[in-house]
Order: sequence, then C-alpha cells, then structure tokens
Amino acid sequence: MRARPGKTAVFEQFAADGITYMFGNPGTVEQGFLDEVRRSGVSYLLGLHEGVAVGMADGYARAAQRPALVQLHSGVGLGNGIGMLYQAKRGGSPLVVLVGEAGVRYDAMDGQMAADLVSMAKPVTKYATRVLDPASTLRVLRRAVKIAMTPPRGPVVVVLPADVLDQITTEPAVPTPLLDTSAAPAPATVSRAADILLGARRPLVLMGDGVAVSGAQEELTRVAERLGAPVWGVNSSETNFDTTHALYGGQLGHMFGADSARVVRDADGVLIVGTYVFPEVFPSLESPFRDDARIVHIDLDAYEIAKNFPVELGVVADPRAALGALAGELERRGPLTPRAPAAARPPVPAATDGDSLMERFVRELSAQAPADLAVFDEALTASGPIAAHLPARRPGDFFQTRGGSLGVGIPGALGVKLARPELPVVGFTGDGGSMYTIQALWTAARYGIDAKLVICNNRRYRLLDLNIEQYWRELGIPPHAEPDAFDLSDPELRFSALAESMGVPAQRVERPDQVEQAVRTMLAHQGPYLIDLATD
Repeated sequence: MRARPGKTAVFEQFAADGITYMFGNPGTVEQGFLDEVRRSGVSYLLGLHEGVAVGMADGYARAAQRPALVQLHSGVGLGNGIGMLYQAKRGGSPLVVLVGEAGVRYDAMDGQMAADLVSMAKPVTKYATRVLDPASTLRVLRRAVKIAMTPPRGPVVVVLPADVLDQITTEPAVPTPLLDTSAAPAPATVSRAADILLGARRPLVLMGDGVAVSGAQEELTRVAERLGAPVWGVNSSETNFDTTHALYGGQLGHMFGADSARVVRDADGVLIVGTYVFPEVFPSLESPFRDDARIVHIDLDAYEIAKNFPVELGVVADPRAALGALAGELERRGPLTPRAPAAARPPVPAATDGDSLMERFVRELSAQAPADLAVFDEALTASGPIAAHLPARRPGDFFQTRGGSLGVGIPGALGVKLARPELPVVGFTGDGGSMYTIQALWTAARYGIDAKLVICNNRRYRLLDLNIEQYWRELGIPPHAEPDAFDLSDPELRFSALAESMGVPAQRVERPDQVEQAVRTMLAHQGPYLIDLATD
C-alpha cells in the first residue's frame, strides 16, 4: 500500500469513481488539496458564489445520473450554499459536498470561521460527517458516494479538516460499490395492486421524479394505458411521462393543498409512484382523497409511503421493476371493461397577433431548435408557454426547478450542458431568480459552456403577486396594490449589460419583430448566449 498525503489520495479516489468535475469556490483552509487539482484528472469549475457551484452540480447530477462533486469553504461557504443544498435534498440530487476547515487540532480555540459544520449541514443533506482519522479518509468518501447514489438519492456533506488531509495515509483508492436497488415486489403484492386498481371506476396516477431515476417511463405508460388512468405530476420536475400523451393531466399545484384536492377528489383508485404527497407550501391537513379511495403507493423511499395519508398497499420497490411487473399482470388478465376514452390533448393554439412576447419567443424557439433540445425551466410564472411549445417528451430532455429555492435556472442549465455536451441546452429563468446566481454567467464564459440562457424579465417577483392575490381572496381582503417589496423595476436591471460585463454575449428582446432573428442568433452562437426577454 502506497503512502501519500490524504490531500493526494482523495483525487485518486475521485479517479477511481470516474469523477471528472469539481464545482466550487475556494478558501484558505482548502488550499492544500486544491493545490493538487492540477496534478489530477479533475477539472475545477470556479463559481463566484457557492450557490452557483451547488446549482451547477445539481444540474450536472440530474442530467448525468451520477454523483457531482462540490467544494465549499468552511462555515461561510457552507452557509452560502445551504439554499441550493436544500433544493438538492428535496429533489434527490446525488451531490458529494466537501467542506474544508482549519483542522482538528484547532477545535478548542474557537477561532475565526470555526463552526459545527456537520450540524449546519444536517438539515439540508441526506447525511453529514467529518473525517477525523487520515486512515479513513477514502473510506468516508466512498461511503458518501454510496449514500448519495442510493435511493432516495440526496446530497452528502463530508467535512475535511486541513490537518487530517496533510497526514499520510496508505488507504487504497478503489471504486465505490453502488447498490443494486432494482428490487421487484413479490408476485402476490403485484396481484393485489392489480386487484385494487382494476376495481376502480375512476383510476388516477400520481407520479414523481422517482420514475425518471429508475428509468420507468415506458413501464408507467403501459400501466396508465392499461388502466385508462389520467397521469398527474406531483414532485415531477423531469420527463417522467410524455406530456403530449392523451392521458397526461398536468402538474398539481405546489402552493396550496386545495389545488391538489380538486384533481384527486373524485378518484376511487389511486396509484402513487416515485413521489411524496403532497409537496405544497400550504398543504391540506385533511386527506384530499375520497374516504373510499383505494391507494397503492410504490417507491424506494419507505419514509414517504403513507407519511401523511393512509394507503391500502405500500410497496417498497424500484418503480421500474414494480411497474413492469404490474403492467405484465394487467396485460395477463386480458381485455378490460371498456372505459371512457381519454380526451385528446388540445392542440397548441395557432399564433395570433395577441400572443405575448413570451409565447412568440418559445413558439419560434420550437420551430428553429433541433429535435434533441434539452430545456431547463425556472421561468415560474412564464412556464406555461414553455410547457405548450417545448413539452417534456423524452427522458433527459427536460429539467425544472424544484424545492422552492430561486436561482438554479442559469447554473442548472450549465450543469446539464456539462453532463450532456452532445445536447443543445436552453435554460429559462426569471429576472428575480437570475439575480440569486447571476455570477454563473462569468463561469459560463470562463469555461466556454455552450448553453443558451433566457431571462424572462417582467420587472417583478410576479409569483408573489399571484400568491398574495389568492391570499386576499381567501380572507376576503379587497384587492389593492401589491407590496413594493415585489417590485424590481427601480432601478432597472439591464441583463444584457450584466451578461456582457461577464463575457457572455447578449441582447434585449422587447418587440415581436425582434424574436425570429434573436432566436436564430442565439442558436447559432458558439458558446454561452443570453436573451433578456421582456415579458408581462
């Protein structure tokens, strides 16, 4: 066994696990192991804020279906990254986050930047730990990769004291053994699930990103078609089901439980797969399901099954294996009693002179873009036209913000492009959301990341306008002017100037006659390009 410092050995471990990127923002206590980067096969991607680094890693992990490596600087760096780590946790992104600190020997001194980093990280991670023994550095890193990648996936923090990394270790660097979680339910369980769902007159499917993680899109489609059941997205931010399919119902709301209740209240048989229920900010405290609804919940995350509302059958299994077995069972049972055919998806409305600029832009982008375009959507209140003209159809072609944190749109799109360089990538965000991580443009220019970026600029936190208007209606408060805190117009944010100051070519689009040429220029440009799109 070869002796070398831990700071060298960690890069051998990254190589053994096929990790080629590190997203980070450096600090003094990490200088020792960052000095090793140039002698390794890892490419360090510098973000000018920790939110940028974590957001890029989040997009990369989602698109690559692999662990993404992040480096943060002690308590201040971890603190700056916490918002994006929360999003990664809620969305199940497999991040391995290395947080540096001065050293174990300084614990008693309560020095500058001293903090209980593990305790800071625990609320926003799947697991957090600190390396104390140089002989276990690589063992802990392998454990972090394994935990991050085991469903339910999520971010893991490893605190690396500088004095531990400076010490000699003889640990071998070997690939992390990832667990095979493709467990299928027992035949009797599959049969019972089929009995429950076939007995329903008004079946319904609720799906989430666990479908995409297991690659179960085809199996889910078979089950839905066999049942004739509408499919609704719950915690669904990737392509879990073709959104142009006649059975696709849409997305449940993320703010108010009443929105979800309207969708599920008539269903007497419900299949929940790959998601928790329900992920609203203001969820219903009472079950939104019918009292006689029979519910089957399939997921690899046992914690989420029946967490909030009872189910008749909870199945801890891989969605692909379980849905495949269920589809086979439904098909073996022969022809079903005819159900009312699913209503055809309404066609995309034809262009009119009254279309908004946002509508015109995404329609033109759909017309000009190659068929394999991948979209990262953080447009929020402007997302409707994106869903209509750039629908999620194929696995890996669509990624949406999740978890409630703003700012992932630009760095997330950059991460997707790094993970899937063969795909054209366009990321949409809002004016408010973009300002959380606008520094990501500098990173895009520095490394020539060829993602196209669109800021939907309505000069407001428009989502807050909509939410407070609903709040007024519920409390019977007469409409009045929204709070000044929601306004972003004074002074005006000039995104094209901001982008160009960080090395990214950009243009402002304010009129319909500018749209066609703007889209053409954006798609033809080699390297990052930004559109500041005036929306209403």
